[in-house]
Amino acid sequence: MTQGGAVRRTVLGAAVLAAGTSITALGAGTAAAADRERAGAQAVDGQGGGGGYRDLPVPTVIGHRGASGYRPEHTMGSYQLALDLGADVIEQDLVPTKDGHLVCRHENEIGGTTDVADHPAFAARRATKSIDGVSVTGWFTEDFTLAELKTLRAKERIPAVRQRNTLYDGRWAVPTFEEVLRWANREGRRRDKQVWLHVETKHPTYFRGLGLGLEEPLARLLRRYGRDGRDAALFLQSFEPSSIQRLSRLVSAPRVVLLSAANTRPWDFEVAKDPRTVADLVKPEGLKWISGFAQGIGPTLDLVIPRDAAGRLGTPTTLVKDAHARGLLLHPYTARNENTFLPAEYRRGTDPAAYGDAFGAYAKYFEQGIDGIFTDNPDTGLLAAEAFRPGRGAHR
Repeated sequence: MTQGGAVRRTVLGAAVLAAGTSITALGAGTAAAADRERAGAQAVDGQGGGGGYRDLPVPTVIGHRGASGYRPEHTMGSYQLALDLGADVIEQDLVPTKDGHLVCRHENEIGGTTDVADHPAFAARRATKSIDGVSVTGWFTEDFTLAELKTLRAKERIPAVRQRNTLYDGRWAVPTFEEVLRWANREGRRRDKQVWLHVETKHPTYFRGLGLGLEEPLARLLRRYGRDGRDAALFLQSFEPSSIQRLSRLVSAPRVVLLSAANTRPWDFEVAKDPRTVADLVKPEGLKWISGFAQGIGPTLDLVIPRDAAGRLGTPTTLVKDAHARGLLLHPYTARNENTFLPAEYRRGTDPAAYGDAFGAYAKYFEQGIDGIFTDNPDTGLLAAEAFRPGRGAHR
């Protein structure tokens, strides 16, 4: 969920697709299957119509990269566990392959989330690139065909904090977004309940410069699988407002502008020489501008309640009130159970990997009136959210 530049380190048994197959030229068999998926989504899940995102439970619990507190992120194992734990919505981050497929990785650099370094055949692919103004060294999805990427296996990104997750290293491949769409529609039919997704375009300006624009192929997939409408069971999100604006012209699915630290500037603003920073976007006039093409914002939690120099929570800002005044929902990121991620007053003991008082931290954020939250631990988030959902008093 963090903004681009930083290096942030599938489907079981999925067949390796031919290297020359592109997302814009689906074979007849795949296209027919997709048409059936679309029909099933609309007829059974109601993903082509219905109440839409306003009918989701509030606070909404969003499985951040799946259930990444328990399984390697952006794997089918992580997505499935998030769904089984009861997450209201499940997140995917999208980057492209060399041959134009959209795959689920938090970053296009995959050295920390796959076993690519263990493949001698790909040693020469290691490179240093400037991604959104930051020099990054590693292996990049845009240098691999989908067939090549499917020979890799996913692994835990932060093993020092989540050593138990390393048990699942090598168990899943890197999923394509199309595979996730088909999985979500199947699970929706099986459960007779919509499976909601929260889909982020990663580094869209960078990839458009490579001739690998994300928005158009994403929109084609959403139309094919019946998730392009105003009431689709899906949110679109990006740290680059221009990507959300482009998507707003392609599909009607609800859209969220992600907001990093107050002193940062979206990369598309940097490229366009737009002087506004995130601090400008969270002001009433900035929120009014966002409301012209999006239905919500996804701010870092520090924009809701800043932390002081000691890491403790300070005085809440007016962001929730100001965003709601413009009709925007708020899906802040990211809640995690481990001490290393918690505000200082909610840490327990000295082990950074140990769980702290996550429930106390959730309560503090939910008290601000946020509409949902991204979390690596959906079960913890759901239990915490129950006390704040309509009909239940806080801490009942």
